[in-house]
Amino acid sequence: MGMSESFDLVVRNGTVVLPGEVVRADVGVRNGKIAAVAGDIGAVEAARAIDAEGCLVMPGVIDAHVHFNEPNFGHWEGFRTGSAALAAGGCTAYADMPLNGNPPTVDGKALREKERLAAGHSAVDYAFWGGLVPGNLDRLRELADAGVVGFKAFMSNPGGEGEGRFREADPGTLRAGMERIAAFGGLLALHAESDAMTARLAALARSEGRTGARDFALSRPVAAELEAVADALAMAEETGCRLHFVHISSPEAVRLVAAARGRGMDVSLETCPHYLTLTEEDMVRLGPVAKCAPPLRDAARREGLWAGLLAGDIDWIASDHSPCPESMKMAPGLTFFDAWGGIAGAQNTLELMLEEGWIKRGLPLPALSELLSARPARRFGFYPRKGEIAVGFDADLAIVDPNRPRELAKEELLHRHPHSPYIGKRLSCKVVATLCRGIEVYREREGIVAPGAGVRLGPVRAAETF
Repeated sequence: MGMSESFDLVVRNGTVVLPGEVVRADVGVRNGKIAAVAGDIGAVEAARAIDAEGCLVMPGVIDAHVHFNEPNFGHWEGFRTGSAALAAGGCTAYADMPLNGNPPTVDGKALREKERLAAGHSAVDYAFWGGLVPGNLDRLRELADAGVVGFKAFMSNPGGEGEGRFREADPGTLRAGMERIAAFGGLLALHAESDAMTARLAALARSEGRTGARDFALSRPVAAELEAVADALAMAEETGCRLHFVHISSPEAVRLVAAARGRGMDVSLETCPHYLTLTEEDMVRLGPVAKCAPPLRDAARREGLWAGLLAGDIDWIASDHSPCPESMKMAPGLTFFDAWGGIAGAQNTLELMLEEGWIKRGLPLPALSELLSARPARRFGFYPRKGEIAVGFDADLAIVDPNRPRELAKEELLHRHPHSPYIGKRLSCKVVATLCRGIEVYREREGIVAPGAGVRLGPVRAAETF
């Protein structure tokens, strides 16, 4: 396609983050795809133009780990509000976890209901995880054939009460699930904490009346993460199952996974902005708004995660947006153990990582973009449709003003319940526009301008081995 042809849209004068380099360029969009990236297309005829002078133009973030809790728990977070927060944070695609909706996404019927609720209500593109729980082994292939990106299982109690809640996978279910998932080449994502260890330590703390933030951290030690990661790796090595570890919180666990990959295993891992920006001291200071599982770690381990990330041992960064009504965090009389465990952070991943990675630690923008966009796109088979700014890819763009110092205000947050441990944090960058397949879905002054623009994603081709 020559540049003599017109474009539907041109993003002009931006500092464009490409694979391996950052260039001053224009981005031409035609039929929702990137049709040109060059320094001289601003004068070409276009239906409309966005002036990105002074701004970074980055690939849209792909958030591989969010909890939009439909069906029946949209009052915690739903597709409309959750995707709005993502769009305002420069995210253009996400993968929704199979909990905490009820029913959870553990069979084809539940998946179809979730599809129905998402259609026309998501501002950006989306995909779904299925679940591995006791009793659904015969449903795994059904979910795979219906296009889930993979399967999520818990090695410890995921919390929640009542009939139909998502349950942890016992060792027998986990092994049998790995065998079945390996047979059709699927991907298993694991919340890796030892249930036996965390249950015993939590019961002991409660019996002794120790229910504060530090007590919670002690009840879910790094040792629980390491034991579960090691057990899962051993099972996967025996069964040949492709693995992904979610929200890894310790550099010790990163090294375990990196060593397994060095032995030839197909295994990936993510960490989250909260483990890269907050510590146990913040959890004590802020209270349950900063409660998550695994818990926040000490400052030395936070820096150890950054070392692992800079060394290339961490595959991507995901928000693990796990929202709830404020009362479930802050109600009078709730102990730290009783408060809901989950960080609400869908909107802030890109801005936080620009602040902490690019500005403070010198992480190159192409490397940051790889962590936030290209790698999850490859793992899920969305590449080469998603994940980079290149001709032929979807025009998924985050336009960021790098000179907008401010303290994050509660009023900025678009997720349903605007509590967050990041409120008050100093940031230097601000997402000012987000485009999904060439559609401007977020504009700073107007907010969400295309609330139902997102479509469900299927793989472009087979997911890549890691």
